Amino acid sequence: MENLIKIYLRLLQETDGRIFRYLYQDIDWDERCIAIIGSKGVGKTTMLLQHIKTTFENKNDALYVSLDNVWFANHTIFELADEFYMNGGTHLFLDEIHHYPNWTTEIKNIYDSFPKLKIVFTGSSLLQIYKSTTDLSRRVVYETLEGLSFREFLRFENVGVFPSYSLQDIIENHQKIAFKITENIKIMPLFKKYLKHGYYLFYKQGLKKYDYKLQQVINNVIDVDIPAIENIEFASRYKIKRLLAVLSELVPYTPKITDLANAIDTNRNNAVKYLSLLANAKLLNLISHKGKTIGDLTKPDKVLLNNTNLAYVFGDTANIGSARETFFVNQVSAISDVFLAKQGDFMVDKYTFEIGSKTKTFNQIKDIPNSFVVADNIEIGHKNKIPLWLFGMLY
Repeated sequence: MENLIKIYLRLLQETDGRIFRYLYQDIDWDERCIAIIGSKGVGKTTMLLQHIKTTFENKNDALYVSLDNVWFANHTIFELADEFYMNGGTHLFLDEIHHYPNWTTEIKNIYDSFPKLKIVFTGSSLLQIYKSTTDLSRRVVYETLEGLSFREFLRFENVGVFPSYSLQDIIENHQKIAFKITENIKIMPLFKKYLKHGYYLFYKQGLKKYDYKLQQVINNVIDVDIPAIENIEFASRYKIKRLLAVLSELVPYTPKITDLANAIDTNRNNAVKYLSLLANAKLLNLISHKGKTIGDLTKPDKVLLNNTNLAYVFGDTANIGSARETFFVNQVSAISDVFLAKQGDFMVDKYTFEIGSKTKTFNQIKDIPNSFVVADNIEIGHKNKIPLWLFGMLY
């Protein structure tokens, strides 16, 4: 355990506490047990260390450990909690919980055995975490950390500190908001940078290996996370990777499941199941019409990549039409449900949105109340035409 403490103190010393992710202020850190879930690379580890560094005057009251440390090859989480608690510890932070087998049972045991010990744990294996929510639902408060919004990207780029806006704010006051944000900056070059490499926080470590790290995220999801909850052999993992590659060239895509199944040499049920797994793992977004019952074997009405950065892993350029829709759905779905519209592209609450270029007209939605064109390549909108980039200021 002494070595774990040395690692914890070194990481704490090296942690930059100047910029916090959007979720930090929304978490009630006084809860007894908190789970922070999100894709690998979105900043969960940094958030834990920042919280410890800025909150605990006595750093011995807290302990941060990563569950992929070799110490856990012959020790248990319960042993760690017991020794830490016996030595006066009050707050235990467990990172990458999914690396530890049977972690749900041990978290329950720790929760029940040490009533005064507070626990925060994170998981990048979204599939495993989602599957465990029923077991721990009465004990754990779940928080989801999305990737960087465009607003946060601007902050990390030292461009400016801007507030987040509600969807209603943007709809009702988009011109005023856009004027204020673009007063001293050229927003479009920054937006294009974000679409390519701004969603995952590890872009701050350098762009030369950004695509490689993103490929590692994808491979880890398919080779480690999915097999951990599904009995999937190597050949099936290859088919899932093939499916993602095929979709990257087709999105936005209205699924023809038989064609997809044939393309990766599998059957219809497997193809739909693979789509669901990739969506739960935050690699795809599956969109359907409102009111449609969604299940693991339900065909979605539209398929998009989860975020625009993923498109560049499979090629040097991204389809611009696909990138627009992907960005809109990715950013808006962080704060609300997004559905496919009967007319136009998407519905959010009572609003209908048509996504397109700056020359996009209102022809498709002209008779629909509360409808808006979301236009790319414009800094400032007019009336019911709203700049696409502005939907990156929602969180």
